[in-house]
Amino acid sequence: MLTMQGGGEGPVVMSGRLDATQAAAAQSYLDRLDGVVTLDCAALDYLSSAGLGVLLKTHKRLLGAGGRLRLTAVNRHLQDIFSYSGFDQILEIEPGR
Repeated sequence: MLTMQGGGEGPVVMSGRLDATQAAAAQSYLDRLDGVVTLDCAALDYLSSAGLGVLLKTHKRLLGAGGRLRLTAVNRHLQDIFSYSGFDQILEIEPGR
């Protein structure tokens, strides 16, 4: 299960699992946001390839409109996923503490 809260002026807090079963709902949520979008990933436990697709699509859309996607509080496990997939070279990622 994935929950997403916030947006607009503050970060979008994501918690749970961003996998194929949650990808469409996550994409729909993120498609309503523009400008600089910050995703707080402190409580994000899992990210599948479908979740990576959501982030990439959102990143490209925001860049095309003059915005950007930022990920904050990214845990070590997710950092490894981003590194292995090469997404650490594409996305703006701030590690968790």
